[in-house]
Amino acid sequence: MRWKSKPEPNSSNVNQLAKELGISKVLAKILVQRNIDTFDKAKLFFRPNLNDLHDPFSMKDMNIAVQRIEEAIKNGENILVYGDYDVDGTTAVSLMSSYLKTIHPNISTYIPDRYKEGYGVSYDGIDFADDNDFSLIIALDCGIKAIDKVAYASSKNIDFIICDHHKPGNEVPKAVAVLNPKQIDCNYPYDELCGCGVGFKLIQALASRRGETINDLIPYLDLVATAIAADIVPMTGENRTLTYFGLQVINSQPRNGIKAIIQQTQKKELTITDVVFIIAPRINAAGRMKHGNYAVELLTEMNLDAAIEFAGAIEKFNSDRKDLDKKITQEALIQIENNNEEENFTSVVFDESWHKGVIGIVASRLIETYYRPTLVFTKSGEKLAASARSVKGFDVYNALEQCSEFIEQFGGHKYAAGLTLLPEQYENFKTKFEEVVSKTIDKDLLTPEVSIDAEIDLSEITPKFYRIIQQMAPFGPLNMKPVFSTSSVRDNGYGKQVGADKTHLKLNIIYGSDNKTYNAIGFNLGKKINFIQNDFDIVYTLDQNTWNNYTSLQLVLKDLR
Repeated sequence: MRWKSKPEPNSSNVNQLAKELGISKVLAKILVQRNIDTFDKAKLFFRPNLNDLHDPFSMKDMNIAVQRIEEAIKNGENILVYGDYDVDGTTAVSLMSSYLKTIHPNISTYIPDRYKEGYGVSYDGIDFADDNDFSLIIALDCGIKAIDKVAYASSKNIDFIICDHHKPGNEVPKAVAVLNPKQIDCNYPYDELCGCGVGFKLIQALASRRGETINDLIPYLDLVATAIAADIVPMTGENRTLTYFGLQVINSQPRNGIKAIIQQTQKKELTITDVVFIIAPRINAAGRMKHGNYAVELLTEMNLDAAIEFAGAIEKFNSDRKDLDKKITQEALIQIENNNEEENFTSVVFDESWHKGVIGIVASRLIETYYRPTLVFTKSGEKLAASARSVKGFDVYNALEQCSEFIEQFGGHKYAAGLTLLPEQYENFKTKFEEVVSKTIDKDLLTPEVSIDAEIDLSEITPKFYRIIQQMAPFGPLNMKPVFSTSSVRDNGYGKQVGADKTHLKLNIIYGSDNKTYNAIGFNLGKKINFIQNDFDIVYTLDQNTWNNYTSLQLVLKDLR
């Protein structure tokens, strides 16, 4: 790993904030690095308040969207809530449909089939709406590039409201309303919402017109928090506030579907990390292995026994998904070796038998071995479909744009994208992608980076210090758990490899003249056992470890040298 210290912030800002908040300069420095550099910003950060959410009507087209929905309700129209099959899409559909059902009976949901229809708005979905007399479609987490599809719907007298957060192209669809804070001419103050977050702003606007307050919408925040966590959007501003309160709902009064998932895991209190690794993969597994409808049915189920049954089926999908992604990852690694592509700047692999539902996960797994922009292709109908994943600091979406002559369709973000191409263009694309990345990537980005917030003495870690760090949660992109470094520590001689295959490292670290010891665990650092014979430097985060009902602080090592 490359160890990179964050730039030192202005020291007078740090000193002033430390004094005003009554905290150490190290903690003040971490806050200033995160642009929390005044008492008022710190108050907003440490005491999130739902009343600080932005006015939904400041989003472009919000007024039009609300009027069109109110008109549909007044005229008894059928409304179809349409969304993608991933966590952001299925939570958004569950949120919007369950809210609208409280005010209008004629609401149905539609999730496209991952394999037959692919990502986003589909002609099949519009035909379904036409056949079943739907005159309004609300599309969530998709639609910003569906120019032809929206025009096709218009020709059938079906209106569209689009709630999306993906990057718009040069032209947006001619929908009745397009809610997307990333539009250049949208003045909404926060543009990092996920698809479910944009959907939440729409129900917030609808609710306000009906005399409801933000407190009436708290029960929906378990869905919003799950989507924010799963979609890896920045954990700043409005996202952090929504997640903060959404986690409270998840841990106190979650909807039946989430409650049923939690019951299977035996977890007492979930953190944002648990949402990412426990709840989100199970919701995702439905769309990957079977159909995204299962996830929506689970998340909107009013009967707990039925929800428990759904959760059981989804648990099986998730278990199958794990087996598949393990198997395909192994096959992909062998393919890279057999093609002598270990030294490439990219990993691009293809097998027509690979399951389309897990290729995104496999792409992420390959990055754990070969740290570079990665695409995993499989056969999808007459075309090839791929999931792309990138490394920190490299925009894979831009790289794909430069290969667009060989691509049929693509969309996504800086770090994750999807695309389709014709089989005969695969080799051309592969060559071009390698060429683009090799010319444009900063070679340093091919080594994983650990970003260090502050170098500290271990003696600075007190219960108060740790308590304040905990109050910085929920953590996520742009508000990650603080990472510290400490130089010249030593092991007390009892350091050892642990875990079934000796993958992890368990240490008792001695630091300073008083020989105080600190418990440390290094996941996947077992191979570095030889580094601990002499003094060494560490990079770590802080966590609590409970063993035999005794809770103590422990260092979670990210790297050592």
